[in-house]
Amino acid sequence: MTAPEFSRPERIDTIGAGERSVTITADAAERAALAARFGLVSIVRLDATLAVRQEAAGIAVRGRVGADVVQACTVTDEPIPVTVDEPVALLFVAEGFAGEDEEIELDEGSLDTIPYEGGAIDLGEAAAETMALALDPFPRSANAAAVLRDAGVLTEEEAKPKGALAGLGDLLGKKPS
Repeated sequence: MTAPEFSRPERIDTIGAGERSVTITADAAERAALAARFGLVSIVRLDATLAVRQEAAGIAVRGRVGADVVQACTVTDEPIPVTVDEPVALLFVAEGFAGEDEEIELDEGSLDTIPYEGGAIDLGEAAAETMALALDPFPRSANAAAVLRDAGVLTEEEAKPKGALAGLGDLLGKKPS
């Protein structure tokens, strides 16, 4: 397996019980490789400020990921600049530590769990994936609606049934009393 494009390993044996702040920034080559991997036009900036701490259940990582990226509109292919400012709340656990087949109820304060193996966690890969998950998977430019309309694509409003069938969806959704 090859190393991720933006790898910032943090050795487990250097993480103490106290919280430690870690700031990471992707360089130009890493940003270009990540842009190719995630299908982006470019990544202008990618950085993260993270608090890392050893806990009983694993390594807790909290903080923020920031990025300036350019996505391509899925309709017009026009570039769309996007700013990401995403909170991070992760718990790295040793591979096989948490029962992977178990169903777990998560509350609002729960951390996303990421398994790791070996003697390090990768904060760079965690930041890159956080950025990617924060992006709109189907970005649309301001011109997208006009291009779709000119191509004959109906909006949801225009595609709704009219006349005798207009209320059928509402009737089917009603439960008998």
